[in-house]
Amino acid sequence: MKTLAKWSVDDYHRMIAAGILCDRRVELLAGEIVEMSPETPIHYNSARRGAKYLEELLIGLADVRFNGPITLSDSEPEPDIAIVRSPESTYNERHPQPQDIFWVIEVAKTSLKKDLELKAAIYAHANIPEYWVLNLSTKQIIVFREPQNGHYTSVKTIAEGNIIPLAFSDIQVSVARLLG
Repeated sequence: MKTLAKWSVDDYHRMIAAGILCDRRVELLAGEIVEMSPETPIHYNSARRGAKYLEELLIGLADVRFNGPITLSDSEPEPDIAIVRSPESTYNERHPQPQDIFWVIEVAKTSLKKDLELKAAIYAHANIPEYWVLNLSTKQIIVFREPQNGHYTSVKTIAEGNIIPLAFSDIQVSVARLLG
């Protein structure tokens, strides 16, 4: 049986600094360098619209990052949207880490299996309190909460109405607006 060599976040950063990965769309997931799925127009537009909408809702409360990396213990995924602590200048020298992150969002059409399984496990393992997957095929949002032992113990699928993020109990996020 073959054993794959796992890469650390430091190894990954050294490869980036050396230019080894400069022409590749990759992310570090659970110690493996994984090619990112090409973005379809609907994926990009949904993620961008969602980020703009959340920026409006969370102005002065959080920094909304679009397609940017976050640094976890053995991963450096690039969620479509990450809602993190302000000020944004905190991230001039490093990417947001678990203690900085309120929640992350992935937009899924072709990447649904990876987002629901691998990325959910990675985010839960990092104790990110909340993770949303915008399923463009079914026009639903899967909301993961309560990370424990590498998985989320609460998973709800929402097709309409509003979602109240755990970190901001006075904010209501419209499902219709996020799904466009």
